[in-house]
Amino acid sequence: MGYFILVIAQTVALPIIAGSIELAVSGGDAVLVLGKWWVFWGVGTRLLVAGVAQVSGKGPTAAILGASIPTVQEKQLTRELGMANVGMGLAGLLALVPAWALPAGFAGGVFLFVAGITHVPKKNKNAKETLATWTDLLVGAAVIVLAVYGLFHAISG
Repeated sequence: MGYFILVIAQTVALPIIAGSIELAVSGGDAVLVLGKWWVFWGVGTRLLVAGVAQVSGKGPTAAILGASIPTVQEKQLTRELGMANVGMGLAGLLALVPAWALPAGFAGGVFLFVAGITHVPKKNKNAKETLATWTDLLVGAAVIVLAVYGLFHAISG
């Protein structure tokens, strides 16, 4: 149950709450403000937590690979993916630094979106995998919207 609460909080509730508070207090462009918070929570904290779980061997990644007892290669792959997630997660936390939300979140957002797309057709997903699939797509789409919006504004001056 804790996994579901954490993932829904990081990918839906906390970005909307934090963005709404900032907009109410400081105002600003809603797409940029909400996008920043989606990068911070959905990319930053989510990938950091997932990465730490993978590096520590406590995450479900090896089981998703189909191993009840992971091989040495599956453990190595899981640790390497975990370190990539830690790196993207730390970058996502930099979204709170002015002008860093787009570059810091783009890699993590694209990663999550592509991961979500590749998991959609998978059959027999358990509830955690299903939640991860759809929230990956949500965060990825939010960050892609931020990227397109930011690039459009940069080009149009």
